[in-house]
Amino acid sequence: MNMFYVLNGKKLKKYFFIAIALVFSIGIIYAERDNITVFAPQQPAAIYNVPTDKKVVALTFDISWGDKRAEPILQALKEKNISHATFFVSSVWSQSHPDLVKKIQDAGYEIGSHGHKHDFYSKLSDEDIRKQITTAHTILSDLTGKQPNLIRLPNGDFDKRVLRIAEELQYKVIQWDTDSMDWMNIGTDKIINRVVTRTHPGDIILMHASDTVTQTHEALPAIVDQLRAEGYDFVNVTQLITQTETEGSPVQDRQSNAKGQISAAE
Repeated sequence: MNMFYVLNGKKLKKYFFIAIALVFSIGIIYAERDNITVFAPQQPAAIYNVPTDKKVVALTFDISWGDKRAEPILQALKEKNISHATFFVSSVWSQSHPDLVKKIQDAGYEIGSHGHKHDFYSKLSDEDIRKQITTAHTILSDLTGKQPNLIRLPNGDFDKRVLRIAEELQYKVIQWDTDSMDWMNIGTDKIINRVVTRTHPGDIILMHASDTVTQTHEALPAIVDQLRAEGYDFVNVTQLITQTETEGSPVQDRQSNAKGQISAAE
């Protein structure tokens, strides 16, 4: 009889420690549920590129001020028979240059939002972030007759809050994988070399059409020729996204911008 109680006591002790370990494990899983893929909700993400085997790329141009560079770039695109590209325009600039917005649209190019005030949105309050995006949306919709659903944030700056609010407003945040560095006016040959050597299938290429950028229109013809020679076709960002499955990049909850670079030329 005594042996019976000893054996069961050992089993009870064993089961007790197993139960404690199980409760401890469940507690850890619950506490870290947002960091474990199976429990984590889908997080909003910026699009830097689209994974694909197709040799397609999107040329994108940011504009936030000036009226001297947009037309030479449009002319270069026309001469090279580029019928698809995406221009991210600030609403303040668009209000001041409705004729240029119309020329971009009439040429058949996609128009996305570049926000309203050119600021670091990750430093703004939730209310101000929402106001900047919606103000730009209203202005661009009125000017173009179409409601934009792509946004490239000023300075390429965002955090998780900005991404969340942009998604709530039905926007996709578009970044880039290849920075032409045209905003630094590094020289036509260097701009060409940077783009051609870095471009890959599904790439989103960053260029600018603001007045501080003086060499983009000169570099464009060679960029187009060399990429075409490598078998690339040119599409706009929406076409790129809809053709293939998009891949977002994870964002830490801090000020963030692609490749750690901020374009002063926007």
